Amino acid sequence: MRRAERLFQIVQLIRGRRLSTAGFIAGRLEVSERTVYRDVAELMAQGVPIEGEAGVGYRMNAGFDLPPLMFTKDEAQALVASVRLAQPRLDGALARQAEGALSKILAVLPPAARAAAESLALYAPAIGIDDSTRQQLEVLRVATEAHQKLRIDYLDAKEQLSQRTVRPLGSFYWGAVWTLAAWCETRVGIRSFRVDRIQALQVLDERFRDEPGKTLADLFRRIEGERSTPSRTA
Repeated sequence: MRRAERLFQIVQLIRGRRLSTAGFIAGRLEVSERTVYRDVAELMAQGVPIEGEAGVGYRMNAGFDLPPLMFTKDEAQALVASVRLAQPRLDGALARQAEGALSKILAVLPPAARAAAESLALYAPAIGIDDSTRQQLEVLRVATEAHQKLRIDYLDAKEQLSQRTVRPLGSFYWGAVWTLAAWCETRVGIRSFRVDRIQALQVLDERFRDEPGKTLADLFRRIEGERSTPSRTA
């Protein structure tokens, strides 16, 4: 990788995250941390508004922008692949936005890169997600973003029906089904609900705030802790 290209990539990595350590940047670019320190110092000397220091991390000042990016052929193909794989599994509104965004990107590509991207022989047929699930996914996504509580009628694996009041935290796709991760006020804990088993869904006017132990970050920490704990055999 040429130095000019590496400097550009460093700017992209820093501006795309709240805080980027030299180790993270070095790993992504496959260079030494010493090289990263030197390159960041050069960027700062050129007037790029990077804050931070070695050993702590770097971030970009708000408002900094670059000219429109030009994607390589491989990057364009990766975008097409991502949208094609995701679209059949997203709710209708989000799928349309993904298609619109991809169209804008393809429209500004050079002819050769656009032709290579559009001819990518990779497809993902819409199988296994019905219209009801798609509609519920959109409701869940909007409620999650707005921090609005939900009341759901849920049919579990034992076909037991229960009514829950939950705080939606995020939706997860597992290759066959979507699940909702939520803080369940009824069971007082983080629970997962298969979206296709939600029999009724009501968005409540009541909003919620993130509280310790009841957030998506808490769920991720719990999962990570379970992965790092050695399994025991009887």
